[in-house]
Amino acid sequence: MIFQPLLSWSKQTSIVTQIVIGLVLGIALAILWPQAALRVEFLGTLFISALKAVAPILVFVLVIAAMSNQRPDQTSHLKPILWLYAIGTLSAAIVGVFASMLFPTTLMLKDAATGMAAPGGIAEVLMQLLKNAVDNPVNALMHANYIGILVWAIAIGIALRRGAESTRQAMADFSNGITLIIQAVIRVAPIGIFGLVASTVASTGTQALAGYVHLLAVLLGSMLVVALIINPLIVWCKIRRNPYPLVLMCLRESGVTAFFTRSSAANIPINLAIAKRLKLDADTYSVAIPLGATINMAGAAITISVLSLAAANTLGIVVDIPTAILLCVVASVCACGASGVAGGSLLLIPLACSLFGISNDIAMQVVAIGFIIGVLQDSAETALNSSTDVIFTAAVCMAEEERNS
Repeated sequence: MIFQPLLSWSKQTSIVTQIVIGLVLGIALAILWPQAALRVEFLGTLFISALKAVAPILVFVLVIAAMSNQRPDQTSHLKPILWLYAIGTLSAAIVGVFASMLFPTTLMLKDAATGMAAPGGIAEVLMQLLKNAVDNPVNALMHANYIGILVWAIAIGIALRRGAESTRQAMADFSNGITLIIQAVIRVAPIGIFGLVASTVASTGTQALAGYVHLLAVLLGSMLVVALIINPLIVWCKIRRNPYPLVLMCLRESGVTAFFTRSSAANIPINLAIAKRLKLDADTYSVAIPLGATINMAGAAITISVLSLAAANTLGIVVDIPTAILLCVVASVCACGASGVAGGSLLLIPLACSLFGISNDIAMQVVAIGFIIGVLQDSAETALNSSTDVIFTAAVCMAEEERNS
C-alpha cells in the first residue's frame, strides 16, 4: 500500500524535480553513511546499462521509420544543423585556446599513461570513422557504433520508401513501441542518478582533485562560457529572440542527466524525449540528435585544446597566433572523431601535442592527468556535448517553423 502514494506522487511531479531530489539524497547519503552510498552504486550502473542497451536499437528503428515515411516535399533541415554543429565545435576550441592563454597552466608531469594507443594523425581518425560507417549492421548494433547504425538505418529507410504502405506503417508502429520503452527507462532516472551521485561522492570526494584545481578551473570555466554565452549567441543568430529559455531548459533537463551518466550515447533517449516534448520535426531530430552524439563535441574540443596548451606551457613552448589558430582547427576535427576512438577526447591529445613537437611520452603523461581529473572533466564535457545536440536541433527546427508560418 505504501507504493501507491509514491507512484501517484511520481506521476504528478516533474522528472527534473525528481532528479534534483535524487541528487540531494545521494550527496546526503554519501556524507552521512559512505559505506551505504557505495552499496547503492548498482542503481546507477543498472540505469546507465539500460540506457546504453536501448539506445542503439532506438536510433536504428527511429531513423528507419523517419526515412521510410519521409515524402519528397518534406525537408529534414539537417544541413543547417550540421553547420551549427561545426560552428559550435570550432567556437569551443577557440574559447579553450583563449582561456589557456589568459590563464596558463603548468602541470607536474611524472608517470606516463601506459597501455593505450593514441591515433597517429587526423587521417587515422577520419579513416576510423569511415571504417565505422561500413561496419556490419549487426556488429554496429552490438557495439553501439552509431556511425554504422546511422548509415545502415538511413540506407534501409530510403530503400523502404518504395515498399508497401503497410510496411512503412509497421516501422512507425515499431518506433512508437520502442519510444514507450524509453519513456519507462527515463522514469527511473532519479533512482539511477541517486545511485551514481552517492557512490561518486563517497568514493572520490574532492581531495583527489585538489592538485589540479587550476586546470579544472580553466576547463570548466571554458565549458561554462560556451554553454552560457557562445551557444546562446549562436541560437540567437538562428531564431532572433531570447535564447536563454531554450538553452537553460536543455542544460537543466539534458545536461544534468548527461553530467552523471557521462555518456552521450546513453543520453540520446533523454534528448529525443525533450525534442518530442518541444514538438520538433520528428524527421529532423530522429537523425540529428544521434548524429550530434557522434560528431557534435564542443566539450571534447575544449579538453583537447586546453590540455595540449597546458603541456606546451609546462615545457616552455611559446605558441604563436598562427599555431594557435591551427590548433583550434585540429582540435575541432579531432573532437568530431572522438567518439570513434576508444578513450574519447583524452587519447586525441597526443595528436594535438604533435603540433608543438611534444613527444608522445610527455603527451601521454598529460593523458594520465586527464584521467585523474576525469571525475569532473568528463562529466562536464559530456553535459556540454549532449545538451548542445538538442539546443542546436531545436533552434533550427524553431527557425524553420517560424519561416514557414
